[in-house]
Amino acid sequence: MRCFDVHCHIQFDQYAHDADELIVKMGSDGVGGIVVGVDEKSSKKALALAEKYGHIYASVGLHPNHAPDEVFDAETYRSLASHPKVVALGECGLDFFRPVEINEEVKRMQKETFKKHIKLAAELDKPLIIHARPSKGTQDAYHDVIELLEEAKVVYPKLRGDIHFFVGGIAEAKAFIALDFTISFTAVITFARDYDEVIKKVPLTSILSETDAPYLAPASRRGQRNDPLAIHEIIAKIAEIRGENLENVRTVLFSSAQHLFRLH
Repeated sequence: MRCFDVHCHIQFDQYAHDADELIVKMGSDGVGGIVVGVDEKSSKKALALAEKYGHIYASVGLHPNHAPDEVFDAETYRSLASHPKVVALGECGLDFFRPVEINEEVKRMQKETFKKHIKLAAELDKPLIIHARPSKGTQDAYHDVIELLEEAKVVYPKLRGDIHFFVGGIAEAKAFIALDFTISFTAVITFARDYDEVIKKVPLTSILSETDAPYLAPASRRGQRNDPLAIHEIIAKIAEIRGENLENVRTVLFSSAQHLFRLH
């Protein structure tokens, strides 16, 4: 592998007819990836792909927007996460943007489910993949996640992970980095300039690359289904924004993914 997509969903129905073909092409193109679950069913599908292909890994968890429909069963997720090809817990966290109604009870329930992921990740010594989406015009979900992680680090000092699809500011990025978390960027950076300053200002070793496929195709194929092969364009854009050598950026991002997720 030469580069790594730390967050994709190629177990979703959008790939029902060509997932195997795509994964083989990823391998021939030097691309590895983590297939991320959002509930029990998709987590099991992610693990099945990871078991089948050497360059594919899995993460298992319950997305905050799926939590109202599924009770987080610690034993089920412990069993899944104990598999050696499962390298993280998540996608988990807080979403204050997408639910139809956000009130204190919804936030409380999301936080309780998130805390269960934190506890299990600490128990198994595996990183978290965190989804945090603030309400419009704020950074509220990030601030709440930071507070929860600060509390957790007192009890679980080895807790670590990645903040998926980071859209926060420099202050939030620095807070996560201080907590031993990386931040990852999607192909949005190929057509929007909102995140350039964060990408420039944080250490390269704290950045990871992801596609969040099938969503968020890069500028070269806007409006189409995305896939992990787009990781090349994302890495190239990170190098361009930072004004750094492409091969050096590629090497550092790959090394950081290997280190965080203990890839072999």
